[in-house]
Amino acid sequence: MNTLGAQAKAASALMAKAPAAQKKNALEGLAALLRAQFAALQAANQRDLDRASAAGLAGPLLDRLKLGADALETVALGCEQLALMPDVIGEIIGMKQQPSGIRVGQMRVPIGVFGMIYESRPNVTIEAASLAIKSGNACILRGGSEAIESNKALAALVQQALVQAGLPADAVELVPTTDREAVGLLITMPQYVDVIIPRGGKGLIERISRDARVPVIKHLDGNCHVYVDDFCDLAMAVKVADNAKTQKYSPCNATEGLLVARTVAAEFLPRIGAVYAAKGVEMRCDAPALNILSAALPQASLTVATEQDWYEEYLAPIISIKVVEGVDEAIAHINRYSSHHTDAIITRDHGHAQRFLREVDSASVMVNASTRFADGFEFGLGAEIGISTDKFHARGPVGIEGLTSLKYVVLGEGEVRG
Repeated sequence: MNTLGAQAKAASALMAKAPAAQKKNALEGLAALLRAQFAALQAANQRDLDRASAAGLAGPLLDRLKLGADALETVALGCEQLALMPDVIGEIIGMKQQPSGIRVGQMRVPIGVFGMIYESRPNVTIEAASLAIKSGNACILRGGSEAIESNKALAALVQQALVQAGLPADAVELVPTTDREAVGLLITMPQYVDVIIPRGGKGLIERISRDARVPVIKHLDGNCHVYVDDFCDLAMAVKVADNAKTQKYSPCNATEGLLVARTVAAEFLPRIGAVYAAKGVEMRCDAPALNILSAALPQASLTVATEQDWYEEYLAPIISIKVVEGVDEAIAHINRYSSHHTDAIITRDHGHAQRFLREVDSASVMVNASTRFADGFEFGLGAEIGISTDKFHARGPVGIEGLTSLKYVVLGEGEVRG
């Protein structure tokens, strides 16, 4: 781990001064390699899937581990999207002349070396690597043991693309061992690592946050909500609430809680309940929602919600449902129980929409759109290193700017302080 750290630190100095064209070539080369090596990547991923399946890994976790054609194309497109984006490294913002004659502004610079610790999803290897390249950083990646074959194959392509572009291969390093002690060392190397980004289950992130000796960019879980307002297009509400929950169950931006205004509950709940029931979604309801749904859908999977259900990130075909008086109670519920990740309102009332945007204390807040859009790729960031629910430095999907810092620059013409 000390060798990896020293190599990354040395590479970060070269990455920080790399020309934009060189980084662009590396990203475009990586996208081409991902497509050209599709069969080899699939074979490596299948070895991981076979081993994980034999070990009894749960369905949603197997889904996260799978590196299908769509996933590979998405990360390849992400590399190309990043390649075409402006290079923000070295830009100077906010330059202002002071009474003394000096001009003061801020320059955007790379953070240096970030450590990335993640579980299951091998596509994170490419997302992290591509963002490191674009932002002029170096990174040390430690993926989950269940994805080791996939991650090794992907990391080898990244290093090939770096070398082809004339950049140091050590700018992106994969921890080659599945030994858990490697994580403990990675998060306690401030001499080499400038920030740690954990991406995985709540237990992993709590452990990293507790034990790290370097700053951590984190989110603990994704308890996201859709609130269906008094004034809404019900057909739109059904479409969005369906997509937000069922388009994919395993991501952190899938909706886990559905809040419905009392005035539309009797009409809306049977409609969305029928959709959920057809897809095998269990509905954990408060008393008013349970009364409406049990009368309309006696065969559906309905249970009484407990207090704990309002806090849960299920990552499964389960959703909590509550009838609320209106936007005030919806906002209060979300701010109390949510994980401050992503929350959405479905409404035609401009005032309610604006209040929701201002008052809901989450990293991403949406109007008339699925929570599944809370994603760096969908936000036009090219890719994301993770989604931060912290309030300092980086919040929401962490893209290029989230992996940079600002330093003050002063331009003068011989001024001295009196």
